[in-house]
Amino acid sequence: MSAETDDAGGETTVTITQQAASEAIQLIESEGLDTDKAGLRLFVQQGGCAGLSYGMRFDHEPEPDDAIVEQNGLRVFVDPASQNYIGGSRLQYEGGLQGAGFHVDNPNVVSECGCGESFRT
Repeated sequence: MSAETDDAGGETTVTITQQAASEAIQLIESEGLDTDKAGLRLFVQQGGCAGLSYGMRFDHEPEPDDAIVEQNGLRVFVDPASQNYIGGSRLQYEGGLQGAGFHVDNPNVVSECGCGESFRT
């Protein structure tokens, strides 16, 4: 595996922190998926009080038109429509008293709802 690739034309769609990659890889392996082919799908969907929200799920393999970002051993798949909203974002894993989970730090966001679950670009 290479340290970083992006099949979206050279510009990195998303940066993946080491901790986020480690956490996601553990989850992928616990699902019995092959980390050489499978990955984390990061997408944007309609919803939330600000209009858009992030979605994540594990996929066995990328779709033909996906951008494939590979960093720190994790493959992240992003569909073309979502690339428009999350280009330049950073996927990180945060832990703490309020709970642990993945967080997308998106430089394209112009406003978020009060709870931080949805956004507008």
